[in-house]
Amino acid sequence: MTNQAAWASEIARKLLEVPLPRRWAHTQGVAAQARSLAPILGDDAELLEASAWLHDIGYSPYLIVSGFHPLDGARHLRDVEHAHDLLCRLVAHHSCAIFEARERGLAEELSREFVPAPPPLAKALIYCDMTTSPNGAPLSVEQRLAEIRARYGADHLVSRSIEIASPHLINAVQAVACAFAKAKVSQL
Repeated sequence: MTNQAAWASEIARKLLEVPLPRRWAHTQGVAAQARSLAPILGDDAELLEASAWLHDIGYSPYLIVSGFHPLDGARHLRDVEHAHDLLCRLVAHHSCAIFEARERGLAEELSREFVPAPPPLAKALIYCDMTTSPNGAPLSVEQRLAEIRARYGADHLVSRSIEIASPHLINAVQAVACAFAKAKVSQL
């Protein structure tokens, strides 16, 4: 584990392990997915792994302010941890968070405080998050989307947001999977 990833994993552990053990298991799985993408990320591999560790820290009961975990997590990273701007942006906008922000009336606030991350990194983080179950096991993006809808119920704003974001999430996962497959073939 790199220095930035070790730093990020320790922050996530402190904020999630005890109060939210299932979220902690998911986070560990997302970080494992990020490590698996290192061959196609080059210099960005460390940043992606750090963002994978930190993407859900805003769920921690110690950080809840707005009630929107991407925003609360990114603000903590920026204001308390003094994290790199791009890391904060990845956390703030992970997995098409802007769609849920719109449902919550927080889209303007999110966009004003955090510019979206570059698409290749944003897609890589989507891949990691959307191919990891709540318990940290790998699964397909379709299974993950179905699990989210089932967990929240059809009328919940998270389910509505996921429904709108689904084409973007699926396309991102497919693009990253394709790039990873091509990289594996070229190594043969």
